[in-house]
Amino acid sequence: MIVVGLSSGTSADGIDAGVLDLELSGEPPDVRVAMTPIGYRELPYPPGLREEVLAALPPARVDIGAVCRLDTLLGQAFADAARSAIGELCPGGAAGLVVSHGQTLYHWVEDGAVRGTLQLGQPAWIAAATGAPVVSDLRAGDIAAGGQGAPLVGAFDALLLSGRSAPAAALNIGGIANLTVVAPGRAPIAFDTGPGNALLDTAVGRLTGGREHLDRDGARAARGRVHPGLLERLRADPYYARPAPKSTGRELFHAAYLDAAVAGSDVSGDDLCATLTALTATTIADACRANGVTEVIASGGGLRNPALAAALRAALAPAPLRASADLGIDPDAKEAWMFALLGFLTWHGIAASVPSCTGAAHPALLGRITPAGPAGAHGPAGGYGGTDAASLTLDLRRGDPPPPGP
Repeated sequence: MIVVGLSSGTSADGIDAGVLDLELSGEPPDVRVAMTPIGYRELPYPPGLREEVLAALPPARVDIGAVCRLDTLLGQAFADAARSAIGELCPGGAAGLVVSHGQTLYHWVEDGAVRGTLQLGQPAWIAAATGAPVVSDLRAGDIAAGGQGAPLVGAFDALLLSGRSAPAAALNIGGIANLTVVAPGRAPIAFDTGPGNALLDTAVGRLTGGREHLDRDGARAARGRVHPGLLERLRADPYYARPAPKSTGRELFHAAYLDAAVAGSDVSGDDLCATLTALTATTIADACRANGVTEVIASGGGLRNPALAAALRAALAPAPLRASADLGIDPDAKEAWMFALLGFLTWHGIAASVPSCTGAAHPALLGRITPAGPAGAHGPAGGYGGTDAASLTLDLRRGDPPPPGP
């Protein structure tokens, strides 16, 4: 089955669209999923939409009309992204399934427990635009089972890193950084380590009056020097000491949080960027050391920041830092491909959440299905109901690159 995965991270930089060819074989409890990456595209939001999303993120207060408007506009933007990806990447210009994570607006955490989560991007627009069924709202099922609903990438990483003789970690650095640790003889764990690019992007936006929203090529951090006192104050946040499973977002690490942390510090703009870069690197490295990690496989937009990558390598040493491309996974495409895989498993009735990663009481089916075409024309395929991700085997296949677009 050709599956399109769509995602937009906490930085709301744009829409990632990844296409996989997925195939199931075997019978429960021994089910194999063969995965052939087809392609990936990053598509910008329509003019003004990113700004509307950022304006609605915590700690902002928005009315229900703004929520409704964003749900529709994001749904239409995701629909356009899906249609574009299908036309450019999918063999024959068609997909059997679209999986949309949507755009997270709020992740409700109280005393370390997740009470709910809200991703916007009405899937009906995607189904109407593509003629394919859509799996969306992937986090709610895990939360209803008592889990954090994040990071869901643990299921993908556990399959990708299985069989190693020493503890290894898969790291994704988006607005928030998350880590999956896979070690022989014990269940995998996954958790958000803290801010990835979120605070750094916020700082750059403040320093440039909104003209820039990221430290391009790590230039500001490279010019600056780490402010030890500010770094120590930031690292003292109680979130870092909480045990896994745990998750976080801009509900905690937002602009007002940064303002409060910086208040009273005599720190230049470049020094602030250097300090925030060190915060991301050191908190990730702390989490890796605490779990005996001997190798880190990284992905996400943070890898495109040379200053962050260098700080992370230094903080992780002697554990090496490798890009997921070494395992055949495009670092930029990984999250979109991951959601494509999870939605595909949902379509086949396979519970893909990993309780040891999210804290759920049991594996859960992830997402709800929006059908396309006449009523009853689409529905979950049978034959694999009740299988959880731990019983799967991933067969990663390297396919030929897609033909050039028009």
